Amino acid sequence: MRKWMFLCVALLLMIMTGCSQEAGTGVSGPSTIQKVIDKKKLVIGTSSGYFPFEMKDKEGKFVGYDMDLGTAMANALKVEVEFKDFSDFGGLIPALQTGDIDMVISGMTIRGDRALAVSFSDPYYSSGQVVMVPKKDSTTQSWKDLDQPGKKISVGQGTTGALLAKQLFKNAQVMDFDGFTNAALAVKQGQADALIFDEPGVRVFEIMNADSVRGVYEVLSSENLGIALPLNDQATIQWVNSFLASYRNGLDDQTSTNKWFKSNEWINQVQQQ
Repeated sequence: MRKWMFLCVALLLMIMTGCSQEAGTGVSGPSTIQKVIDKKKLVIGTSSGYFPFEMKDKEGKFVGYDMDLGTAMANALKVEVEFKDFSDFGGLIPALQTGDIDMVISGMTIRGDRALAVSFSDPYYSSGQVVMVPKKDSTTQSWKDLDQPGKKISVGQGTTGALLAKQLFKNAQVMDFDGFTNAALAVKQGQADALIFDEPGVRVFEIMNADSVRGVYEVLSSENLGIALPLNDQATIQWVNSFLASYRNGLDDQTSTNKWFKSNEWINQVQQQ
């Protein structure tokens, strides 16, 4: 009798916890990676305008370091790749949660608050936050020089730079803009006194706008960039991490790194900001 009661309780617990859950995935039903294979398409969410990670060339095609990474993943899976652009960086995680996209590759910093909503891959790039000011500002050497009443600091809404700026600046006004491009243009056009953003993006924007802005390369914080994946989708996380282990520092990654970070020949081929 006790054995029968134990089996009944065990069966009830299986039903309550969702016995339809696919073993090892951590999510109900097939894993995202299996769905990608089945539909023969990988849909990647991104927010173009973050140089040199995600951009559009003059023909409207997505290009950049993150695009190369996403394309290499699709090739490894032998599926088509589609990049879905979000003008609002903050819209990427909700789109992943609703299944509108399969993953996010968009220079996204691995953060604890984000990890409550999505799972992250192992890091694929290390970066840091720096300051950009107008060219005519020849005195600013540190973010501390800008923390004064009346100063305006532009940030991309939802970015790590925005979070950091709101923690650092006690006197200056922090202004949210829709994406890096608009935040950077605010400095270029005199609407803001400085920008806080990732170093690679600032360096490229400075190259493209050397007559109007300059970078202050005091690293305010360091962080790792990761691929955002559906929360607790273990099968997908495992596949992506295995892929990154073979891709990072390999021939394709080195070619992409040399093209986007160690050369500026591509700058005239992309849409200017």
